[in-house]
Amino acid sequence: MGRARLVIAAIIALFAVITYFGSTSENPLTGEKQRVAMTPEQEIALGYKSAPEMAAQMGGVSRNAQAVALVQRVGDGLARQSVAAKSPYRFSFHVLADPKTVNAFALPGGPVFITEGLLRLLKTEAELGGVLGHEIGHVIARHSSERLAKQQLTQNLLGALVAGSGDYTTAQIGQMVGSMINMKYGREDELEADALGIRIMVEAGYDPRGMIRVMEVLAKASGGSRQPEFVSTHPAPENRAERIKQAIAKQYPNGVPENLKK
Repeated sequence: MGRARLVIAAIIALFAVITYFGSTSENPLTGEKQRVAMTPEQEIALGYKSAPEMAAQMGGVSRNAQAVALVQRVGDGLARQSVAAKSPYRFSFHVLADPKTVNAFALPGGPVFITEGLLRLLKTEAELGGVLGHEIGHVIARHSSERLAKQQLTQNLLGALVAGSGDYTTAQIGQMVGSMINMKYGREDELEADALGIRIMVEAGYDPRGMIRVMEVLAKASGGSRQPEFVSTHPAPENRAERIKQAIAKQYPNGVPENLKK
């Protein structure tokens, strides 16, 4: 009985691994080899289908016409004047009415959101460009589709673990480990989105140092309530800021030009 269980577990695990590695493709915008769970068309359909529900969960869309116009203008400029214009995605930019939550996020396929709570803390267009550029980076890097593929692999391997051991305690431990692994991937995604955000800002003519100031805003807003970085999907803003400074120095070894939009 135990041997049969192990054979079943091996088949499940093998199928999971073959399915995961069989979904490899190259992202033409980043040059990265990726394992994704959806086509760009499926990402767009999922993102725009999910957008109204996501907006409703955060107070709905903002009625501040000036804020909405600003975000749409800056976001459209970034998407139109950068590498994002070469992507198949349909970018749209929205302000959420939540005045307390400091957050911005992107859905697969192009919908990008920023809360009033974060927007009111930003002082310049370059800072807003840093936030929106980062979120555009998530979309063109296909992070949602990558994460879904990784989660599917983790779930399938945990299923194999249960089938092979019959021990649900072992499965719970495995699930915790799998969760920690996926958190790590999440942090790597954030750093990649920062790097892409800098590229997008520069191509659209914005001063990339605005993204450094965004990290200062996030650090101040989070105060002392952050979880330790190793159990968070986001790196600490201070650590991100250092990576951003290094990327800007590499982009502009002789200093950032003064004619960029602040």
